[in-house]
Order: sequence, then structure tokens, then C-alpha cells
Amino acid sequence: MTWSLRFVINSMLLGVGLAMDAFSVSLANGLHEPQMGRRRMGAIAGVFAGFQALMPLLGWICVHTVVQLFAGFEAFIPWIALILLAYIGGKMLLEGITNKEEEETEAVSKEGLILQGIATSIDALSVGFTIASYGPVMALVCALIIAAVTFVICWAGLVIGRTFGTRLAGKASILGGAILIFIGLEIFVSSL
Repeated sequence: MTWSLRFVINSMLLGVGLAMDAFSVSLANGLHEPQMGRRRMGAIAGVFAGFQALMPLLGWICVHTVVQLFAGFEAFIPWIALILLAYIGGKMLLEGITNKEEEETEAVSKEGLILQGIATSIDALSVGFTIASYGPVMALVCALIIAAVTFVICWAGLVIGRTFGTRLAGKASILGGAILIFIGLEIFVSSL
């Protein structure tokens, strides 16, 4: 593909498609932490955007270097996403059911956010195959467009979740955890 409006539109559409899982997790995070500030929202959206940019680049590198190793790893991607999201979602569900939430603690730790970022973007590794014909600069620009689209979509998810989280108060953790588990199951089932 050459530099064109089509390249930009294709990259944006890739971003929208890849960001849907991250949007849902952002929605759950916003539900779980209705008092979240703009700085934290930016950090969360930034983590998701960063992983959504990194994974296609890693996939592109794999295509151009270690395709045989990646092909063997591809079968484990749905399992990894399911396990990570089920763990995080189960923890949120348990906290919501047992009311062990503390008002002053953050909804998702830094480590938990990294796990969410990996779990929601690991399927983007396969995008490296679809952009394999791009040169290194085009692949990087595509990844940056995907990141920008993901950031905007995740910010919207956080705002929506935060708004409803205020209204749902004590049940937000249960709903957020259930959403994360559902996303993990959806990724797993759609890969079968």
C-alpha cells in the first residue's frame, strides 16, 4: 500500500475494530471508579492506546523475523486473554459482592491496568500480518493512528462508565467485573 487517504482510513478502521475490547474494559473501569479524575482517565486511555499500538508493531516484526514462532503462539492468544480478564473481572466481582472495596483505593492498580492492556490488545498481534506489506515507517504510522483512535474511544468509555458508576454506586464493581469476564469469554469463543 502507498501513502494515501485510503491508508489513513484503513488505519482508523483498524483502530476502531481493535479498540472495542479496550472500550468495554474502560467502561468497566469507569463504572468501578466513578470519582476518577481526568489525569487518571488519560493514563488509563494512554495505557490501552500504547498497547494497541505496540501489539501490531510486534506482529509486524514477527512477520518479518520469526513467523514460525508466532504461528505456534497464536493458538494461545484467546486463552491468555480469557485468563487475564477472568482474573481481573473475578477479583472485581468478588470485591463488589463482599463489599470489600475501600473508598480511597484506586479501582485498578498499575499492575492490573497493564494486565488489562495486554489482555485487550493481544489479539492485535495478528494485525501485524495484515500490515506486513507496509514498510517500517508506514507500519509505525498505522500503529500511531490505531493508538490515537483507541485513546479517544477509551476516553469515551471511561466517561460513560464514570457517569453510570456514580448512579450505580455499590453495584458498579459487580457490573464491571461481569463485563470483564464477558469480554474474556467473547474473545475466547470468537476464536474457536
